[in-house]
Amino acid sequence: MHTAYTALISAANRDRGCASSPPNGVEGAAAAAAAAASASPAAAAAAAAVHQDWDALFNAVTARLRDIAGTVATLPDLADMPQQARSRVLECVDALEQLHVSLTQQQSLQLSLQNSLLSQQHDRLTALPNRHRFSDVLDRALLKTDVQSPRLALLVLDLDGFKPINDQHGHGVGDHMLRIVASRLARAVRAGDCVGRTGGDEFACLLGGIQDREQLSHLACKLFDAVSAPLQIGRLQLTVRPSIGIARCPTDGDTRATLLMNADTAMFRAKRGRLGHAFFDRRSDR
Repeated sequence: MHTAYTALISAANRDRGCASSPPNGVEGAAAAAAAAASASPAAAAAAAAVHQDWDALFNAVTARLRDIAGTVATLPDLADMPQQARSRVLECVDALEQLHVSLTQQQSLQLSLQNSLLSQQHDRLTALPNRHRFSDVLDRALLKTDVQSPRLALLVLDLDGFKPINDQHGHGVGDHMLRIVASRLARAVRAGDCVGRTGGDEFACLLGGIQDREQLSHLACKLFDAVSAPLQIGRLQLTVRPSIGIARCPTDGDTRATLLMNADTAMFRAKRGRLGHAFFDRRSDR
């Protein structure tokens, strides 16, 4: 049966001019589409491509079966049972068509749920985790933190001079700039770190496994350089620089509210002094 199925799929693929094999089962198609829907800004196009490929495969297989049914009816060697064989093939066609409808409905529901969940947890403009999702990630990380050593650090970034650029060149340019900044931040952090957009021109980074101020300062400088590099938006070449505030756990707090407040405080000190980045300091930030 498996050999016959494989031959049928291969023939169907040849009929539609496709040399590739289909995804591994119905679950593979739904999973591939769902993964495509959440993986990138081009997710909708990717999901549509998967859906179209499955449509083409079903159409090719059913067309092939109908062709076989017509051939069976004319074979002289099967004169005694062409009608029975043809009926069974057509039953397979009906079953495939029902499966196709079921798969399409299931896929649409799964994509709808996936997109709904994604939109609740991610910023629509940048696709980064939004404030709610970032807060959830921070809370979970704090639960796992060894309170004996400061192995978590929270960095809050605010873009200096973003409002004048937004006002002068329009929200379209401002939105484009925010997307570029988000992309640069996501590329600059290490695997396993989390970057979120927590406000209009404010971002936050949660860094794990950090041991000392020197490491953190190096990473903060890396983020500063990534964001400060010139941005090309159409014919405009613009620059924007961040102010970065850093709070460590448990040195500067062991709750989300305390860490966010202290990182914000350090960020405003960095902004006032145009320092680039600043660590929370209980003496300086009273």
